[in-house]
Amino acid sequence: MSLQEDLKVDLKNAMKARETEKVSAVRILIGEFARQREKELSDEQVIAIVKKLIKSEKELLEAKGEKDASSPYITIMESYLPQQASEQDIKAWIDAHVNLADFGNKMQAMKPIMQHFGARVDGNTVKKVLGSL
Repeated sequence: MSLQEDLKVDLKNAMKARETEKVSAVRILIGEFARQREKELSDEQVIAIVKKLIKSEKELLEAKGEKDASSPYITIMESYLPQQASEQDIKAWIDAHVNLADFGNKMQAMKPIMQHFGARVDGNTVKKVLGSL
């Protein structure tokens, strides 16, 4: 079952359980899916939409002056993202597979790292790890 189908099932279950915050969050997601050209989205496309909505919500909270605040909406949205790789996992993979001497700048090594981890890692986390090396 694709992530898009899982979301439709989750919406139905949340409506039955009267979980209003989850219902509204999932409805926003499904609304974003309806805006896309394709009707059936791949899991990567769904994850990209979820990440975009989380980023938008964080920027909105920051604009309100609630920089460190976390909303229930963000928590619900993050539950649909794949398990994120830890900084230790990223560092271990870099040590085993990337020779930083091959790059003129450490940050140029982000491309192979991001390709390997895909949606399981955030670019800012990779930057932080590379900066600490």
